[in-house]
Amino acid sequence: MPSLSEALHEFSAIVLTGGSSGIGKSFIELTWKLHPKAVICNLSRHKPEGLIGGITVHHFPCDLSQPQALSAVVPEVLGLLSREAPLGRVLLVNNSGFGGYGRFPDPGVGHHTEMIDVNVRAVVELTGRLLPLLRARGGCVLTVSSLAAFQPTPWTATYGATKAFLLSWSLALNEELRGTGVRALVVCPGPTGTNFFRRAGLLQGSVGSSLSQSADQVVLEAVRALGRGRSVAVTGWTNRLGAALAGLLPRVLAARLARIVLGRYRLKHVR
Repeated sequence: MPSLSEALHEFSAIVLTGGSSGIGKSFIELTWKLHPKAVICNLSRHKPEGLIGGITVHHFPCDLSQPQALSAVVPEVLGLLSREAPLGRVLLVNNSGFGGYGRFPDPGVGHHTEMIDVNVRAVVELTGRLLPLLRARGGCVLTVSSLAAFQPTPWTATYGATKAFLLSWSLALNEELRGTGVRALVVCPGPTGTNFFRRAGLLQGSVGSSLSQSADQVVLEAVRALGRGRSVAVTGWTNRLGAALAGLLPRVLAARLARIVLGRYRLKHVR
Protein backbone atom coordinates (compact mmCIF):
# COMPACT_ATOMS: atom_id res chain seq x y z
CA MET A 1 0.00 0.00 0.00
CA PRO A 2 1.50 3.37 -1.00
CA SER A 3 2.36 5.83 1.74
CA LEU A 4 0.66 9.23 1.91
CA SER A 5 3.77 10.80 0.42
CA GLU A 6 3.85 8.30 -2.45
CA ALA A 7 0.17 8.91 -3.16
CA LEU A 8 0.81 12.63 -3.67
CA HIS A 9 4.17 12.31 -5.43
CA GLU A 10 2.30 10.67 -8.27
CA PHE A 11 1.20 14.17 -9.32
CA SER A 12 3.29 17.12 -10.50
CA ALA A 13 0.41 19.58 -10.18
CA ILE A 14 -2.75 19.94 -8.11
CA VAL A 15 -5.67 22.14 -9.09
CA LEU A 16 -8.27 22.59 -6.37
CA THR A 17 -11.27 24.73 -5.57
CA GLY A 18 -12.08 26.24 -2.20
CA GLY A 19 -8.56 26.24 -0.79
CA SER A 20 -9.09 29.33 1.34
CA SER A 21 -10.43 27.36 4.32
CA GLY A 22 -11.54 23.99 5.64
CA ILE A 23 -10.83 20.81 3.71
CA GLY A 24 -9.28 22.69 0.79
CA LYS A 25 -6.83 24.54 3.02
CA SER A 26 -5.91 21.29 4.78
CA PHE A 27 -5.32 19.66 1.42
CA ILE A 28 -2.90 22.44 0.45
CA GLU A 29 -0.99 22.13 3.73
CA LEU A 30 -0.69 18.34 3.60
CA THR A 31 0.46 18.49 -0.01
CA TRP A 32 3.12 21.03 0.89
CA LYS A 33 4.38 18.88 3.78
CA LEU A 34 4.59 15.69 1.74
CA HIS A 35 5.26 16.95 -1.79
CA PRO A 36 6.66 20.51 -1.67
CA LYS A 37 7.64 20.45 -5.34
CA ALA A 38 4.05 20.07 -6.51
CA VAL A 39 2.57 23.09 -8.30
CA ILE A 40 -0.61 24.03 -6.42
CA CYS A 41 -3.36 26.10 -8.06
CA ASN A 42 -6.31 27.32 -6.02
CA LEU A 43 -9.59 28.60 -7.48
CA SER A 44 -11.75 30.45 -4.98
CA ARG A 45 -13.09 33.90 -4.19
CA HIS A 46 -10.62 34.46 -1.37
CA LYS A 47 -6.89 33.85 -1.26
CA PRO A 48 -5.79 31.24 1.30
CA GLU A 49 -4.53 32.94 4.45
CA GLY A 50 -2.88 31.64 7.59
CA LEU A 51 -1.18 28.74 5.83
CA ILE A 52 1.77 27.08 7.52
CA GLY A 53 5.02 28.84 6.61
CA GLY A 54 6.61 28.71 3.20
CA ILE A 55 3.72 27.42 1.11
CA THR A 56 3.53 28.68 -2.45
CA VAL A 57 0.02 28.67 -3.89
CA HIS A 58 -0.95 30.06 -7.27
CA HIS A 59 -4.26 31.71 -6.48
CA PHE A 60 -6.84 32.43 -9.20
CA PRO A 61 -9.72 34.60 -7.92
CA CYS A 62 -12.91 32.88 -9.06
CA ASP A 63 -16.54 33.07 -7.95
CA LEU A 64 -17.77 29.58 -8.84
CA SER A 65 -21.40 30.65 -8.51
CA GLN A 66 -21.00 32.74 -11.67
CA PRO A 67 -21.37 30.72 -14.90
CA GLN A 68 -18.81 32.78 -16.81
CA ALA A 69 -16.11 32.58 -14.12
CA LEU A 70 -14.51 29.30 -15.14
CA SER A 71 -14.46 30.06 -18.84
CA ALA A 72 -12.37 33.12 -17.97
CA VAL A 73 -9.96 31.55 -15.47
CA VAL A 74 -9.28 28.05 -16.85
CA PRO A 75 -7.10 29.34 -19.74
CA GLU A 76 -4.97 31.13 -17.13
CA VAL A 77 -4.62 27.92 -15.13
CA LEU A 78 -3.67 25.92 -18.21
CA GLY A 79 -1.11 28.56 -19.14
CA LEU A 80 0.52 28.43 -15.73
CA LEU A 81 0.65 24.63 -15.75
CA SER A 82 2.31 24.63 -19.18
CA ARG A 83 5.03 26.91 -17.78
CA GLU A 84 5.48 25.66 -14.21
CA ALA A 85 4.57 21.96 -14.53
CA PRO A 86 4.63 20.97 -18.20
CA LEU A 87 5.01 17.25 -17.48
CA GLY A 88 3.48 14.77 -15.07
CA ARG A 89 0.09 13.72 -13.82
CA VAL A 90 -2.48 16.25 -12.61
CA LEU A 91 -4.80 15.97 -9.62
CA LEU A 92 -8.05 17.95 -9.78
CA VAL A 93 -9.74 18.42 -6.39
CA ASN A 94 -13.35 19.59 -6.67
CA ASN A 95 -13.79 20.76 -3.09
CA SER A 96 -15.88 23.97 -3.07
CA GLY A 97 -19.43 23.67 -1.84
CA PHE A 98 -21.91 24.98 0.71
CA GLY A 99 -25.24 24.04 2.22
CA GLY A 100 -28.30 25.43 3.94
CA TYR A 101 -30.76 24.33 6.62
CA GLY A 102 -34.45 25.15 6.65
CA ARG A 103 -37.79 24.48 5.04
CA PHE A 104 -37.49 24.87 1.26
CA PRO A 105 -37.25 27.49 -0.22
CA ASP A 106 -35.87 29.21 2.92
CA PRO A 107 -33.66 31.22 3.20
CA GLY A 108 -34.52 32.15 -0.40
CA VAL A 109 -34.65 30.59 -3.85
CA GLY A 110 -31.44 32.37 -4.82
CA HIS A 111 -29.57 30.56 -2.06
CA HIS A 112 -30.61 27.21 -3.54
CA THR A 113 -29.81 28.07 -7.14
CA GLU A 114 -26.40 29.41 -6.08
CA MET A 115 -25.84 26.15 -4.21
CA ILE A 116 -26.57 24.16 -7.35
CA ASP A 117 -24.20 26.36 -9.34
CA VAL A 118 -21.31 25.90 -6.89
CA ASN A 119 -21.91 22.30 -5.80
CA VAL A 120 -22.85 20.83 -9.20
CA ARG A 121 -22.47 23.04 -12.26
CA ALA A 122 -18.99 24.32 -11.38
CA VAL A 123 -17.76 20.79 -10.67
CA VAL A 124 -19.01 19.46 -13.99
CA GLU A 125 -17.73 22.45 -15.93
CA LEU A 126 -14.26 22.58 -14.37
CA THR A 127 -13.79 18.85 -14.79
CA GLY A 128 -14.93 19.01 -18.39
CA ARG A 129 -12.61 21.90 -19.20
CA LEU A 130 -9.57 20.22 -17.58
CA LEU A 131 -10.25 16.64 -18.67
CA PRO A 132 -8.40 16.96 -22.00
CA LEU A 133 -5.27 17.90 -20.05
CA LEU A 134 -5.73 15.00 -17.65
CA ARG A 135 -6.26 12.58 -20.53
CA ALA A 136 -3.07 13.81 -22.18
CA ARG A 137 -0.94 13.61 -19.03
CA GLY A 138 -2.78 11.20 -16.74
CA GLY A 139 -4.35 12.11 -13.45
CA CYS A 140 -7.29 11.88 -11.09
CA VAL A 141 -10.52 13.79 -10.45
CA LEU A 142 -11.13 13.88 -6.69
CA THR A 143 -14.56 15.25 -5.82
CA VAL A 144 -15.75 16.03 -2.30
CA SER A 145 -19.32 14.87 -1.79
CA SER A 146 -20.90 14.15 1.62
CA LEU A 147 -22.47 11.52 3.82
CA ALA A 148 -25.71 13.32 2.88
CA ALA A 149 -25.36 11.76 -0.59
CA PHE A 150 -26.60 8.38 0.63
CA GLN A 151 -30.18 9.32 1.50
CA PRO A 152 -32.74 12.10 1.00
CA THR A 153 -32.18 14.90 3.52
CA PRO A 154 -35.28 16.88 4.50
CA TRP A 155 -34.50 20.36 5.92
CA THR A 156 -31.42 20.40 3.71
CA ALA A 157 -33.03 18.96 0.61
CA THR A 158 -31.11 20.84 -2.09
CA TYR A 159 -27.73 20.30 -0.45
CA GLY A 160 -28.28 16.56 -0.07
CA ALA A 161 -29.45 16.30 -3.66
CA THR A 162 -26.36 18.11 -4.99
CA LYS A 163 -24.12 15.73 -3.06
CA ALA A 164 -26.06 12.69 -4.29
CA PHE A 165 -25.45 13.96 -7.82
CA LEU A 166 -21.71 14.18 -7.17
CA LEU A 167 -21.57 10.63 -5.79
CA SER A 168 -23.41 9.13 -8.75
CA TRP A 169 -21.62 11.30 -11.30
CA SER A 170 -18.14 10.53 -9.99
CA LEU A 171 -18.71 6.78 -9.86
CA ALA A 172 -20.06 6.81 -13.41
CA LEU A 173 -17.19 9.02 -14.58
CA ASN A 174 -14.66 6.62 -13.07
CA GLU A 175 -16.10 3.79 -15.16
CA GLU A 176 -16.03 5.89 -18.33
CA LEU A 177 -12.38 6.71 -17.68
CA ARG A 178 -11.15 3.13 -17.29
CA GLY A 179 -8.16 2.51 -19.51
CA THR A 180 -7.50 6.20 -20.18
CA GLY A 181 -4.89 6.86 -17.49
CA VAL A 182 -7.36 8.99 -15.57
CA ARG A 183 -9.58 7.92 -12.69
CA ALA A 184 -12.16 9.48 -10.39
CA LEU A 185 -12.47 9.35 -6.60
CA VAL A 186 -15.42 10.68 -4.63
CA VAL A 187 -14.85 11.47 -0.94
CA CYS A 188 -17.86 11.56 1.39
CA PRO A 189 -17.16 13.12 4.79
CA GLY A 190 -19.73 13.50 7.52
CA PRO A 191 -19.89 16.57 9.80
CA THR A 192 -16.53 18.34 9.58
CA GLY A 193 -15.08 21.21 11.61
CA THR A 194 -15.11 23.89 8.90
CA ASN A 195 -16.98 27.11 8.07
CA PHE A 196 -19.68 24.98 6.43
CA PHE A 197 -22.09 25.12 9.35
CA ARG A 198 -21.84 28.89 9.76
CA ARG A 199 -22.58 29.37 6.04
CA ALA A 200 -25.50 26.93 6.35
CA GLY A 201 -27.05 29.02 9.13
CA LEU A 202 -26.17 26.85 12.13
CA LEU A 203 -24.84 27.92 15.49
CA GLN A 204 -21.17 27.50 16.43
CA GLY A 205 -20.60 24.08 18.00
CA SER A 206 -23.77 22.61 16.49
CA VAL A 207 -22.06 19.27 15.90
CA GLY A 208 -20.35 17.68 18.88
CA SER A 209 -16.73 16.63 18.56
CA SER A 210 -17.69 12.97 19.02
CA LEU A 211 -19.78 13.12 15.83
CA SER A 212 -17.44 15.13 13.63
CA GLN A 213 -13.97 15.01 12.12
CA SER A 214 -11.45 17.75 11.62
CA ALA A 215 -10.64 18.88 8.09
CA ASP A 216 -7.15 17.41 8.54
CA GLN A 217 -8.60 13.99 9.38
CA VAL A 218 -10.82 14.06 6.30
CA VAL A 219 -7.88 14.97 4.05
CA LEU A 220 -5.68 12.21 5.48
CA GLU A 221 -8.35 9.62 4.71
CA ALA A 222 -8.89 11.10 1.26
CA VAL A 223 -5.20 10.83 0.41
CA ARG A 224 -5.08 7.25 1.71
CA ALA A 225 -8.00 6.38 -0.57
CA LEU A 226 -6.21 8.12 -3.43
CA GLY A 227 -3.12 5.99 -2.90
CA ARG A 228 -5.17 2.81 -2.75
CA GLY A 229 -6.87 3.53 -6.07
CA ARG A 230 -10.33 3.70 -4.51
CA SER A 231 -13.32 5.10 -6.37
CA VAL A 232 -15.30 6.09 -3.24
CA ALA A 233 -14.26 6.87 0.32
CA VAL A 234 -16.58 7.57 3.25
CA THR A 235 -14.40 9.11 5.96
CA GLY A 236 -14.78 8.07 9.60
CA TRP A 237 -16.05 4.72 10.84
CA THR A 238 -19.31 6.14 12.20
CA ASN A 239 -20.01 7.71 8.81
CA ARG A 240 -19.24 4.44 7.02
CA LEU A 241 -21.72 2.71 9.32
CA GLY A 242 -24.32 5.41 8.64
CA ALA A 243 -23.87 5.12 4.88
CA ALA A 244 -24.22 1.34 5.03
CA LEU A 245 -27.40 1.53 7.11
CA ALA A 246 -28.92 4.16 4.81
CA GLY A 247 -28.32 1.84 1.88
CA LEU A 248 -30.33 -0.93 3.54
CA LEU A 249 -33.46 1.17 4.05
CA PRO A 250 -36.14 1.88 1.42
CA ARG A 251 -35.59 5.46 0.29
CA VAL A 252 -39.08 6.54 1.39
CA LEU A 253 -38.39 5.27 4.91
CA ALA A 254 -34.88 6.77 4.90
CA ALA A 255 -36.34 10.16 3.98
CA ARG A 256 -38.96 9.94 6.72
CA LEU A 257 -36.43 9.05 9.39
CA ALA A 258 -34.12 11.82 8.21
CA ARG A 259 -37.00 14.31 8.46
CA ILE A 260 -37.48 13.40 12.12
CA VAL A 261 -33.80 13.37 13.07
CA LEU A 262 -32.78 16.48 11.15
CA GLY A 263 -35.96 18.28 12.17
CA ARG A 264 -35.21 17.84 15.87
CA TYR A 265 -31.58 18.82 15.32
CA ARG A 266 -32.62 21.91 13.35
CA LEU A 267 -34.92 23.20 16.09
CA LYS A 268 -32.01 23.16 18.56
CA HIS A 269 -29.22 24.55 16.43
CA VAL A 270 -30.46 26.80 13.64
CA ARG A 271 -29.89 30.53 14.16
